[in-house]
Amino acid sequence: MRTNIFILSIGLFFVLFSSSCTEKQAASKQPEVLRPKNIILFIGDGMGHAQIQSALLATDAPLDMQRATHAAMVTTHSFDDLVTDSGAGGTAIATGHKTRNGMIGMDPDSIAIPSILDIFAANGRSTGVVVSCAVTHATPASFIAKAVSRHHYEDIAAGFLSSKVDVVIGGGISHFNKRKDGQTLTDSLEQKGFSYLNELPESGSDYQKLLVLTDSVHPPSMLDGRGDLLPNGVKIALESLSQNDQGFFLMVEGSQIDWGGHANDSAFLVTEMFDFDRAVKIAYDYADEHPETLVLITADHETGGLTIIHPTKHDPIVFHFSTKSHSGVAVPLLAYGAGAENFGGIIDNTDIVPIILELTGLALP
Repeated sequence: MRTNIFILSIGLFFVLFSSSCTEKQAASKQPEVLRPKNIILFIGDGMGHAQIQSALLATDAPLDMQRATHAAMVTTHSFDDLVTDSGAGGTAIATGHKTRNGMIGMDPDSIAIPSILDIFAANGRSTGVVVSCAVTHATPASFIAKAVSRHHYEDIAAGFLSSKVDVVIGGGISHFNKRKDGQTLTDSLEQKGFSYLNELPESGSDYQKLLVLTDSVHPPSMLDGRGDLLPNGVKIALESLSQNDQGFFLMVEGSQIDWGGHANDSAFLVTEMFDFDRAVKIAYDYADEHPETLVLITADHETGGLTIIHPTKHDPIVFHFSTKSHSGVAVPLLAYGAGAENFGGIIDNTDIVPIILELTGLALP
């Protein structure tokens, strides 16, 4: 009897040992999960699900943003309203904290909060912002400056002097150089090491700190001839930021998608969506070549209350706008690259920063 028990015990040991070895061998064959060191965050201002659908219906070719491998829905309410503005919406995405409509980079009690851009800079990584509006506008300002009002453009421009941002591309010259206080902030930024240009250079590789301001306030719309500012701006920014081996954070805003929604203008809206998608392609292609890169595409809110009526082969597409303002509907989030699988389900806009920090292993300054 004892012999049988001994033999049974030996057999069980070998079964368990064999199973353990098999599990370890299987685990060792699992591909190593890459931790992203580069984050490229796209914000389509005013871009809801219907805005993406409108672009899909307006072309026979697939959009590049369709290459995303994972998707989520994002709720957008502000601290004090079910419908957010771009100041509170941008601040929530930039900092992971809700704030009051109209505020920039601050909590509801007007206390400044570090943005994801601040955190990356404090951890030795390069940072940048590329937008198709004035760089002092609500969304870019949420990542760079701290202000009680999104409309304090000259104060926001002054905040660039204390920011650790390395690459800034967009409009807004007047807020830096035609100021009530008489200061020429571009001179001050050049003293901090920035190269200041009024048009995009051919390459970003020659610049570690680059300020490109193309227009007095906002660049023109695509319908009015803006050209390749946004996609080429992304290309230039990536060339510059990639010089830092530790990694980088880049925020890109398709700013005027929102303006097409406010105007209830479908042609305005769709051309801005196509331009945004061309910029996304630059980032996706970069991520393909640099596997430690995560690309996220989302929005601060939806604008226009857009619905699409009769999208059939026999009837014309009818764009129906229910408002000239923002709506409170959830917006999409698309993810591509290292760590994309961590974005899914229904999340809040304040969840984006914590997920990025967990993936990158970066700490608050």
